[in-house]
Amino acid sequence: MAAGRRAQMMEETRAKLIRAARKAFAEKGYAAASMDDLTAEAGLTRGALYHNFGDKKGLLQAVIDQIDTEMLARLRLVRDRAETPWLGLLDETIAYIEMALEPEIQRIMLLDGPAVLGDPSQWPNQSACLSTTTQTIQALIDQGTVRPVDAEAAARLLNGAALNAALWIAAAEDPRAVLAKAIEAFRHLAAGLLQTEG
Repeated sequence: MAAGRRAQMMEETRAKLIRAARKAFAEKGYAAASMDDLTAEAGLTRGALYHNFGDKKGLLQAVIDQIDTEMLARLRLVRDRAETPWLGLLDETIAYIEMALEPEIQRIMLLDGPAVLGDPSQWPNQSACLSTTTQTIQALIDQGTVRPVDAEAAARLLNGAALNAALWIAAAEDPRAVLAKAIEAFRHLAAGLLQTEG
């Protein structure tokens, strides 16, 4: 078998397992998702799962990476539609907080992910997000929109506030009520960075 065909088959196997896991984790939760049911649904063996992801935890990480990539693409669209870079940053962050209402994101990214993989602020994708936010804030400082504060510190605090708001919403008995409170408070916190309140 040609190397290219083998690589394509491996990629198809990974995609089938991720698709089946994503469905199972969203519907049943990580703990209740059976690896036997999941691999059977994908038409594959447990050996394929272990070969591609190491274990169930590795599969969860792959599912989270896929969802995270999709979330980032959606957030970029929100940011790019805004009238100004400041409003883009605000809209993007609030859109992230609002995603905590989506059942798949809520269960996989905000409830099971942290329980299994640990503190989300330490996940690899967070460092890329932090870097982008830092650059955006530095550009806003340079143009006089944001007060002259340390851009990384401001980025860490904004990202941390958004993540904590999302985690709070995901775990709440009434997520929609918590969302409204979280967004209002977040807007006030973020406005404190502005050169002139607005």
